[in-house]
Amino acid sequence: MIRVVIADDIQILRQGLKAILSQDKEIQVVGLAADGREAFELCKRLRPDVVLMDMRMPEYDGNWGILEIKKHFPQIRILVLTTFDDQETVEAAVRSGADGYVLKEMEDEKLTGAVKVVNGGIRVFGDSVFEGMKRQMGVHQKARTGGGKTELPDVTPREREIMQCVARGMDNREIATELCLAEGTVRNNISRLLDKLKLKDRTQLAVFTVKHQLDTIN
Repeated sequence: MIRVVIADDIQILRQGLKAILSQDKEIQVVGLAADGREAFELCKRLRPDVVLMDMRMPEYDGNWGILEIKKHFPQIRILVLTTFDDQETVEAAVRSGADGYVLKEMEDEKLTGAVKVVNGGIRVFGDSVFEGMKRQMGVHQKARTGGGKTELPDVTPREREIMQCVARGMDNREIATELCLAEGTVRNNISRLLDKLKLKDRTQLAVFTVKHQLDTIN
């Protein structure tokens, strides 16, 4: 059972999110908070698996809540759920330690899926948020290289396909289905990629894929 705390300053939204998540038998909403501080206090008392956190709340906002929760309970996953996808807000959430960032316009079943994926230790970003990150990284890459091409990393066509799937936020099971592979094969390939490219985790692999423009199919 995935234990979830929901933090949003609008009561009707908190209740609505609770109703959506509670439809899934694998999820239990154990607490509701009106701001980041209440979310932190609930984490101290309830020790949830995931916190669904709005970013812009009065007094103690989502950024405050993420920082405090991650400082004291780094094992708790935090999925930002907000209406804002501007670069400043996204970067603030990621710097504070958020494990994912999705928008409130997300469909109910996708939100439930995002909670499960984040709980499993995989970073999740909504489509528009991810596209914004890609654009920003593209700007930075051009600034560093003067707009010229960079040498592509030495990866096989199969590894590139897996990297593309990781960059799209897919988990191992979804990648295995997409590429008609065994889940263990996907897991082993990702481990080899991380070792080959000297990366720490899937998030760095996704960023690497976008940075080197390997996220599109030729």
